Amino acid sequence: MSIVLEGVRKSFGDRVVLDGVSLEVREGETVVLIGFSGSGKSVLLKTIIGLIHPDSGEVVIDGRRVGSLRREELHALRREVGYVFQFAALFDSMTVAENVGMGLRRIRGLTEVQLRDRVAEALHLVELDGYEDRYPSQLSGGQRKRVGLARAIAMRPKYLLYDEPTTGLDPVTKAVIDRLILKMDRELGVTSLVVTHDMESAYRIGDRIALLYDGRIRFVGTPAEIRASDDRVVRAFIGGLPELMQEAL
Repeated sequence: MSIVLEGVRKSFGDRVVLDGVSLEVREGETVVLIGFSGSGKSVLLKTIIGLIHPDSGEVVIDGRRVGSLRREELHALRREVGYVFQFAALFDSMTVAENVGMGLRRIRGLTEVQLRDRVAEALHLVELDGYEDRYPSQLSGGQRKRVGLARAIAMRPKYLLYDEPTTGLDPVTKAVIDRLILKMDRELGVTSLVVTHDMESAYRIGDRIALLYDGRIRFVGTPAEIRASDDRVVRAFIGGLPELMQEAL
């Protein structure tokens, strides 16, 4: 149960975003993907689930080559991959329960009682019991993020992909989201890839941290290993030291 990227390349016009990305997310681990703004982190996430097709290279999930899957096979694979959007992507006209249950309604044979139970289960996991009838406008930013996470886990996925889960949150709420990410890994046994630029979060949740730079994985290692790295680009990013970037160029 792993996600493997093999030399993935993607360009938009003349702009090369991914230039041969190779990375493995092993079963049961949480890999944090960091990188400067515009480095292609979100593009990489969307490539993994087939929303963006690479120009070359392969994405392999559980031995299945995503680019070779038929439409029905791709839909089946996506049901195994929960995607947590950067700004939660909730529908304001729908209640929390309706937002969380969106994907469940596409599962054949699931009764209304089973659907409500799955929604309640997901909200319990993200510590939002009793919020079913609220609307997104009645929620804080952190609560909206948690509803987005509940929607992803309601499908009982094998994998969770997070796109900047702590963006725009205060330090206390960030810590809550990080704790929930670790809780999902522990209680659901999922394999996770988390895109972030927040190094505090990266150190808290990551089994390994990978730096995407100049279209490739520049570094991958444990939090201790990245802290000890003498690579100037790594040090510039994790330390917020632009002067080191000038030296590295």
